[in-house]
Amino acid sequence: MSQQDGLEAPGDTPEHATTTVEQGPFCLARCSCGWRGPARRARSQARTDAQTHTSA
Repeated sequence: MSQQDGLEAPGDTPEHATTTVEQGPFCLARCSCGWRGPARRARSQARTDAQTHTSA
């Protein structure tokens, strides 16, 4: 099941709220700031991409 997220973050969320989204056999990380990680086959790698983005 894929997760859906809006294009804009609501005003009461942190500046960087990340989610993972599945697109076919790939998973990618997205952030409320507009950043999008590369498509990955491993969900764990997409989560790592998101964690790296928020800690930078």
